[in-house]
Amino acid sequence: MTQAHEEIRPFRINVPDTELEDLRERLARTRWTGELPGVGGDYGVPLAQVRELVGYWLSGYDWRAREAELNAYPQFTTTVDGQNIHFLHVRSPHEGATPLLLTHGWPTTVVEYLDVIKPLTEPEDPADAFHLVIPHLPGFGFSGPTHERGWNRYRTAAAWAELMRRLGYDRYGTHGNDAGSFVAPEVGRVDPEHVIGVHVTQVFSFPSGDPAELAGLGEEDRGKLEFLSWFLENKSAFSKLQSTEPQTLAHALADSPVGQLAWSMQLFGDAVSRDYALTNVMIYWLTNTAASSARFYYEDAHAEQPTEPTTVPLGLANFAYDFQSIRPLAERDHKNIVSWNTYDRGSHFAAHDAPDLLVADIRAFFRAL
Repeated sequence: MTQAHEEIRPFRINVPDTELEDLRERLARTRWTGELPGVGGDYGVPLAQVRELVGYWLSGYDWRAREAELNAYPQFTTTVDGQNIHFLHVRSPHEGATPLLLTHGWPTTVVEYLDVIKPLTEPEDPADAFHLVIPHLPGFGFSGPTHERGWNRYRTAAAWAELMRRLGYDRYGTHGNDAGSFVAPEVGRVDPEHVIGVHVTQVFSFPSGDPAELAGLGEEDRGKLEFLSWFLENKSAFSKLQSTEPQTLAHALADSPVGQLAWSMQLFGDAVSRDYALTNVMIYWLTNTAASSARFYYEDAHAEQPTEPTTVPLGLANFAYDFQSIRPLAERDHKNIVSWNTYDRGSHFAAHDAPDLLVADIRAFFRAL
């Protein structure tokens, strides 16, 4: 790059042995919490589940193997808007491939997309090929902590547009899951001249409070709304705390790897493999980004939201065991929905447990554009 502040630097993960030894010692010294007998998950993540995972973490999990898996892909860092950004940049062997930006969520990392890299970059049909840019969100993983206020979805979207410009991509698509599904449409909003389409696994459009809006919903959408209300009331401890007092919990998570694991398992549950869960947890632990990743929720909750809908073509792949998007509300916030598909399997982590469905939906969406 011609300017120092736009420099793109090669990066390789190389965690010192001393940090891994410190982790093992902390895990071995875990002081286990108490738990009422026979309550299962009524009070949160069960002790038995955490004990089993920590046992595997100590005796079966291999960080160096996962580190090598990540290092098999080209990685870089650059500074955008004063913030370090780490990203994987995996180009397809097909030069005419479509550039595609993939954004993860919480409690995941770039690991979220490892299972879809090869099918997206090396398809049988060159017309389905993508060049992939997979960044860590600001304040997450190897992007490192944020150091000032304001890193919400909107500022992140502007940073992603700048990142794609630096990489020389004049026209590109964007995809997101979880927090990435908040960011991806905003990339389209901030950079409509260059974004060809936005693909997400959730459209997070919520009721505005207008009674007429709810009166117009059909039976199926009312059922989705009831589930949303139940989830927010019973399963959203992570969102409520991280949106209001992220620093309070961060003191505990920065000091206890088992605490980081249990906090992450709120969303992972039984939907993912042990290695998948632990590799994501390891990256938060090793980079000490519990506090800064939680701040993303706070910053987003306190940001001024746009009032106008997005206009870039948008597509949804909604999976069975995930947040169920409500189309009439989505059409209020996005005026150019061109694809809306639902699937009878797959969870909140579809790139991991239903990669074939996700890849096919991404291909079909961008092929139509």
